[in-house]
Amino acid sequence: MHKAHFTAPRTSLSAVPGSLPTLLRVGREILERGVPEARPDLELLAAAALSTGRASLRAWPAQRISRDAAECCLAWCRARAAGWPFAYLVGRREFWSLEFQVTPDTLVPRPETEHLVDVCLEALPRHGGARIAELGTGCGAVAIALAWERPHWRIQATELSSRALAVARRNAERHGQRLFFRRGDWFRALTGKDFDLLLSNPPYIASDDPCLRRDGLRREPRIALDGGPDGMRAIRHIVFRAPAFLRPGGRLCLEHGATQGRATRDCLRRAGFRRVRTAFDLIGQPRISMGVHPGRRRPLHTAAC
Repeated sequence: MHKAHFTAPRTSLSAVPGSLPTLLRVGREILERGVPEARPDLELLAAAALSTGRASLRAWPAQRISRDAAECCLAWCRARAAGWPFAYLVGRREFWSLEFQVTPDTLVPRPETEHLVDVCLEALPRHGGARIAELGTGCGAVAIALAWERPHWRIQATELSSRALAVARRNAERHGQRLFFRRGDWFRALTGKDFDLLLSNPPYIASDDPCLRRDGLRREPRIALDGGPDGMRAIRHIVFRAPAFLRPGGRLCLEHGATQGRATRDCLRRAGFRRVRTAFDLIGQPRISMGVHPGRRRPLHTAAC
């Protein structure tokens, strides 16, 4: 994100810290108003503002800093104390060892979502072409990671938000990946049918879950997080409409919450999917559920699960 999105009132020249120790002390005082563990965030923000690494901060603690860098760091500290995620302040996030632009119009990619990439890569043969679609691509991290690993796949990515879609397109261009981005609500944006793989990291947090009001999440786009009263609204929608867009033997892969594995598997089975299973993330939480479309296309209702 551009720094201008988080500008703070300019302070007098004498009040702007000119040394790193003073900057870190003032920044810590600001951050502690809203961030319980201030030190890691402070070092990351200071390093980003100074265009250096955390190791450099520790190796040269007495270094002098410019007014612009100090003001940028303190503005970021104020925004971080107000609940803005670090990724929005610096405008980037690493995912799949690639750097992606992120803005408040996109969800911040999580490390656990890298497991969705792993599962999708394992779902289809390594060699040969395939037609893939990601529903709700956000900043495009998952679709671009798949394109990076499988350049011979033909990948569509849909997104309702035009601003998020613009970010995804910029990220694809930055990494030299040619994807087909479509604006629209879930399946309505897709062109064609008979996909080999459909995937999504849909909103799956229950509307009344207190975590939506916590640090970080409260600043991310609600539409990308709120999954309705039980968190399953988008999952049900995708599961019961996916068969019409999958070829026989095609696969559907969905990320979900740690407590939603059983409910998601039930939905997949009721929608006619076979070989339904759930994959666990690196900390042992059920995270990705998937199934294989057997080829029968019969109308079902989302109320079934």
